[in-house]
Amino acid sequence: MSWLFFSIATAVLWGTAELFYKKGAKPDEKYSHLKICVWVGVVMGAHAIFTLLTQDINYNPANIIHYLPVSAFYIISMAFSYFGMRFLEESISDPIENSAGLICTLLFVIILKEEISWLTWVAIIVITVGVLGVSFLENHGETPRKKKLGKTLAIVAFCMPFVYALLDAFGTFLDNAFYLGEDISISPLVDVTDETIEAVANTSYELTFALFALGLFIFMKAKKVKFGPVRQHTDKILAAVFETAGQFTYVYTLGGNDAVAAPILSSVCVISLLLSRIFLKEKLNWKTYIFIGVVIVGILLLAVSEEL
Repeated sequence: MSWLFFSIATAVLWGTAELFYKKGAKPDEKYSHLKICVWVGVVMGAHAIFTLLTQDINYNPANIIHYLPVSAFYIISMAFSYFGMRFLEESISDPIENSAGLICTLLFVIILKEEISWLTWVAIIVITVGVLGVSFLENHGETPRKKKLGKTLAIVAFCMPFVYALLDAFGTFLDNAFYLGEDISISPLVDVTDETIEAVANTSYELTFALFALGLFIFMKAKKVKFGPVRQHTDKILAAVFETAGQFTYVYTLGGNDAVAAPILSSVCVISLLLSRIFLKEKLNWKTYIFIGVVIVGILLLAVSEEL
């Protein structure tokens, strides 16, 4: 039952990472979202090097290029997410971002003509209703955010979780449909086996994120952006550590009871919601909480339906 422990650990780690992402994405710090990307790249790069030194995965550096389409979708989606976090409550952004699974399912239906169960359709409808409800309440009337940020920036910030969900869904679709499918002979990754393909893909992603972070660091240095001492970046570093630790424990959830593990892993937004309410003191309109709850129920239904 170790997979159950690691499933719960992964959900808690990623939920905690969301909390620190929010704390690190300061609205009055212009480049805080890019600085988060830098620290995530640093930690992921360190983990990739650790993997290469401690595991015999026969890594071919060419896989950085081969896996680049997937890595790009994941990395760019996270950058947009961090930007949105500067201005949007985590209680709103995280459930919307977790609807990426819905978009990914629809991509399989539309592009690969896959059939899905009636429960999956129910989950899609439930999530759609919840997201539309949150969107309606957020974009009609004068919300405190509109008064504080102005209408344009408020709308842009609210769009960020949707952009994340869309890009992340395309990354997941490419992953499952072409890169990490059951038949590794058609995977664009090279020098991989059934035992190493996931570690190779993850290492390629982490190394790409490290290179992306280096590019952002050089860009900000060129613009004379001040970083300040490391202690000023504690929240950003902790977010990166919890994110990477969650990736590590996630590997050990594979091979367990997917029908149980999937909804546990999908409960990240529930954990994030609770932590944001407790530690960030986020308060939303009760109607918004109802629709957020609808989204979460839909996400859990989708996770269950995909594994039955």
